[in-house]
Amino acid sequence: MQEINAFMDALNGILWHDSVLFLLLGTGILFTFWSGFGQYRALTHGVQVTRGVYDDARDPGAINHFQALSAALSATVGLGNIGGVALAIALGGPGAVFWMWVVGFFGMAIKLTEVTLAMLYRNTDDPDNPHGGPMWVASKGLARMNPKLAGIGKVWGGIFCLTLLVSTITGGNMFQAWNVGEITEEYFGIPSVAVGIVMSLLVGGVIIGGIKRIGAVAATLVPFMIGLYLLASFYVLFMNAGEIPDMFRLIVTAAFSTEEASGAFIGGTMGYAFLFGMKRALFSNEAGQGSSPIAHSAAKTAEPVREGVVAGLEPFIDTLIVCTLTAVVILITGVWNRPAEATYENPPAVVSAGADRWSLETLPAPQPEAGAWRDGENVFTIVTAHENEDAGNNLHRLGGFVRVTAGGTFIDWRSISSEERPQHVDGGVYAAFVGATLTAKAFDSVTPGLGKWLVTLAVWLFAISTMISWSYYGEQGMIYLLGERSVLPYKVAYCLLIIIATMGFIRTDAQLDNLTGIGTGVMLFANIPIMWLFGRQAMRAYHEYMGRLKDGRMGPDHPRPKLEDVISGRDVS
Repeated sequence: MQEINAFMDALNGILWHDSVLFLLLGTGILFTFWSGFGQYRALTHGVQVTRGVYDDARDPGAINHFQALSAALSATVGLGNIGGVALAIALGGPGAVFWMWVVGFFGMAIKLTEVTLAMLYRNTDDPDNPHGGPMWVASKGLARMNPKLAGIGKVWGGIFCLTLLVSTITGGNMFQAWNVGEITEEYFGIPSVAVGIVMSLLVGGVIIGGIKRIGAVAATLVPFMIGLYLLASFYVLFMNAGEIPDMFRLIVTAAFSTEEASGAFIGGTMGYAFLFGMKRALFSNEAGQGSSPIAHSAAKTAEPVREGVVAGLEPFIDTLIVCTLTAVVILITGVWNRPAEATYENPPAVVSAGADRWSLETLPAPQPEAGAWRDGENVFTIVTAHENEDAGNNLHRLGGFVRVTAGGTFIDWRSISSEERPQHVDGGVYAAFVGATLTAKAFDSVTPGLGKWLVTLAVWLFAISTMISWSYYGEQGMIYLLGERSVLPYKVAYCLLIIIATMGFIRTDAQLDNLTGIGTGVMLFANIPIMWLFGRQAMRAYHEYMGRLKDGRMGPDHPRPKLEDVISGRDVS
């Protein structure tokens, strides 16, 4: 397992090199100016379109604009908003939140562009069951550009589908399932694998019905789950209203400086905050990945740009609203830099674990002030060793796990690689609250039980909604690669992976970040070049559409439908 983690860490280093992040950010800036700040159109015209005033049952497609946005949001508003934000802050510090905002803003322009492209090239041979996404843009676009490039286009589309399946398995499936299993076992003692079995049955019951059932479920589930989570977040902020200005000040200052170590947080440089802010925001809102265009391609519309403008709302809702509230709750409650849950009176001795590897001797565990350690619970202590370039100091986390026996409670420590012999900082032992569990602890610190019940419920809803939408993304990739016959075996495998993810293979936040980072990174490498190559076509269509809108040559030709008809899709049925 150690070798696998080392390989994943090295691969992430390539996929998330600084130059990749700057190129992605530059892509968002380019399309922001090229579209004349299309973010404004998303927040104005996009809202009108989503509300149903432009819906037309005669247009090709399977679901209306609201359901398409809900299906895409159900994939983006997931554990990335709860667990991913917690990871960003735990590893990158408060400054990571600022860079999440930057990605969210420019991501609106990226979403607008990539969805417009997908709508321009979607396959509507079956008007009630359209297929779209970057694979079709590459395949049909290159063939249209030059028939001699048709073969290259098909291969490029196939490569994108392979990266799509990697991301589907990791971020769209295993990350979600693991977080749900972890938080449910933490609070209720239900074995994680049992949680995985239940989730696989629930997800399987939805995805067997295809995009129409997914759209209907998402349109009902997404507004409810987002509203519930926002209410709980606003409650926490209200209880700590006086500290809000300081929290936002901390986010901005930490984004441009090295944040000092404090409690469970071992410190973070500006570059590390930038890295984790970018990674977690991209994982959450999927800007540039090319995944959400697949859901939007099912929308009923004869105007490609119209759905692109709707898609621009995704990063705003996902990152600038939901992720921000999660971040402020974590920061304002102080769980990110909490004190140790327990402290050794006489810290265990540092022992050799091989060439330049070190561990700690196994001793009876010091008991936390509140509660007791759980068998198998992940913990860590802080040691000094070689220079930590990410933290901007020489501090490191050394992880371990609790072992409860008839003879007492012990901590078995993992090892750390260092040319220098590690030294204890203070002998403190911290509970390793990873991902969504850290967010739940933040809510619990304000009102005991709030995180246990509300965040656990939110995690279940967010994860299931994400998994059903990502299953559709992977399904479309399988159809492109192997045809319709591959769909059923794929769905069975997808549900089995939910169970596998909860069987205990993932234990630390670093492993979790590596897993999701690979899924997101490989898709960016396949999709961003497609945007660069065909982006001019999307912008030409965008400005032509907005010209007709400004001149009054286009407008709704029917009264605004009832909200319940929009949510249910009856306005286009």
